[in-house]
Amino acid sequence: MLNNKQEFTIEYGGKTVVLETGRLAKQTDGSVLVTCGGTQVLSTVCSATESKPGQDFFPLLVDYKEKYYSAGKFLGGFRKREGRPSDQEILLMRMIDRPFRPMFPKGYFNETIIMNQVLSYDADSDPQILAGLGAAACLAISDIPFEAPAGFAKIGYKDGNYIFNPSKAELEESELDMIVAASEKAILMVEGEAEELSEDVMLGAITYAHTEIKKFCKGLAEMKAKVGKPTRSFESTSSNETLLDTVAQEFKGQARELLSITDKTKRSKTIKALTKTAEAALKENPSKYGLTEDANFGQEAYSGIDELLYEMMRADILKEDKRIGGRGLDEVRAIETEVSCLKKVHGSALFTRGETQVLGTVTVGSKAGAQLVEDLDGVEFQKFYLHYTFAPFCVGEARGYRGVGRREVGHGNLAERAIKGMISDENPYTIRVACEVLESNGSSSMGSVCSGSMALMDAGVKMKAPVAGIAMGLIKDKESDNYKILSDILGDEDHLGDMDFKVAGTKDGITAIQMDIKITGINEEILNKAMTQAKAGRLHILGEMEKTINTTRTDLKDFTPRIEEMKVKPDQIGMVIGPGGKNVKALQENYNVTVECNDDGTVKILGDNAKNVADAIISLDMNINGPKIGEDYDAVVVTIKEYGAFVDIMPGVSGLVHVSEMADERVNDVNEYVSEGDKVKVKVLDKDKFGKTKLSIKAIAPLTKKS
Repeated sequence: MLNNKQEFTIEYGGKTVVLETGRLAKQTDGSVLVTCGGTQVLSTVCSATESKPGQDFFPLLVDYKEKYYSAGKFLGGFRKREGRPSDQEILLMRMIDRPFRPMFPKGYFNETIIMNQVLSYDADSDPQILAGLGAAACLAISDIPFEAPAGFAKIGYKDGNYIFNPSKAELEESELDMIVAASEKAILMVEGEAEELSEDVMLGAITYAHTEIKKFCKGLAEMKAKVGKPTRSFESTSSNETLLDTVAQEFKGQARELLSITDKTKRSKTIKALTKTAEAALKENPSKYGLTEDANFGQEAYSGIDELLYEMMRADILKEDKRIGGRGLDEVRAIETEVSCLKKVHGSALFTRGETQVLGTVTVGSKAGAQLVEDLDGVEFQKFYLHYTFAPFCVGEARGYRGVGRREVGHGNLAERAIKGMISDENPYTIRVACEVLESNGSSSMGSVCSGSMALMDAGVKMKAPVAGIAMGLIKDKESDNYKILSDILGDEDHLGDMDFKVAGTKDGITAIQMDIKITGINEEILNKAMTQAKAGRLHILGEMEKTINTTRTDLKDFTPRIEEMKVKPDQIGMVIGPGGKNVKALQENYNVTVECNDDGTVKILGDNAKNVADAIISLDMNINGPKIGEDYDAVVVTIKEYGAFVDIMPGVSGLVHVSEMADERVNDVNEYVSEGDKVKVKVLDKDKFGKTKLSIKAIAPLTKKS
């Protein structure tokens, strides 16, 4: 049929969500148009019918695109067609990818593409959540093998109450902005930021979200039962059990030795050497390992050794509480910190935790440095932003750096969200934090939080409190409820474990959180224990940071820009700017400063020299309000008249010294007392009704005739 439209309505968090299928994009494996209010998102999924030869990983790609026509807008800039995804779109792609990836069956390596497109936009209905719901729905009704229906929810928090799927206006007032993904049985993903909320409040938000998501999953299951396709059969790229068993028998002793090596580089080299040894053994006798003569022996050896290490490391932790290198389950690696490590940078800090090292730098300046962000809601300028860079050399790889990847965007965004709420509202600067990962062996994003927080304080940026972060891991027994939580995980513990749970915050509460898993979900008990253990680790790291710097510097570096503010009446902004910007240009040139004017009457003056900034403020105040009655000023004689001399107190600020206010005796000829260009001291006597300033020289030191 050309049109076999079917609609399913689900009441979700007080809003009506309509899932429509059978009318659009019918050649896909699954297609759903999600509608809530005026927002509509088309989600589609296509998966190849077989995997590529030699494929050894699951090639899942999630795409998300906001079409500007959806909001009745043109795209800004020269190009008017949507192109490279924005950072916000990339973050949404990652948000959908991470909880779905472990929900596909083991051995399913068929290329799979999930695409979400915002076709209609209403600010009251969040397209991000609808994209997640649409992606879950199109997978549910497709024939692609997938573990179970899933859902997404966004949670806010204000005045002790949780807000389900809040609007943008509600989020602006909320103390929490969290997205949760879950199946009916378990939590799959958590990501968000908070205003120093407690572990109990954060766990309550996750539990609340899961309760509501279960209702959506139930509705999705009903939709699947009515219109879903039978699940396709596929040829699983399953493990070679003969290979795994034989490798385990022959190389167990060598694997045991290398798991005791603490140094990552040495351990990695030892693993590579062991893999080479295994490869040679496989080539010599393929049939012994269940292989044929034309097998890819290098790939098979890697798989066998990796599986052996996976099983051994997990068994050590589950049965003996024994980690790589012998560290305790809740033990944080040794920490070293340093600030002002770069000579001509506004703020810098080096944070080293074990074999993870991040250099944080801070640049402060005027609004000219603000980041322009354009989305469906319009254009805004960010005064604070954080850039995270993960160059290949940080893990010892001989590979060029080819620009920012999705992972870097995600890690940088997490660190930015962790820190931004702790920058004081009194901060006048535009701020860029750049975090350069110099070494990596576990949670460089949390290292970026620590180095970035310290660098901000080193730059003199006012902070409400220092921020630190820690990454937690999980090893869960597949056959029982036994599990272990790991603090400050290594890269290998992330690779071989079941969870990467990052928590950042201050001494008083959590500011950012992110959880990814590699299994089909975890329960609230595991989350609760992980949060409690993370708090202890975070407080320890904050204590180590505070040994180096514990508050914002008050003595700014000589080359750090100073910003001073003054308020004028809104109708005086025109006087500040002057005709064609004449006054502002003169102020900037005379004092080597940058001047910013806002419509509310706020004037900011920024410069590298504190005296120049102070003098510029005085000059501006003079030009707007004039000199103060009773005050003394230095002045320069600019014009001589019969009745007195006109003097400039500052460029554009002048007044008259009448002949009666020059000397104690009668002055018949002004030229006998002063000449043009003379410097004199004057006192402000009065201002007439026309705003003209009356000055006196003799009130300070009477003049005498020149000889």
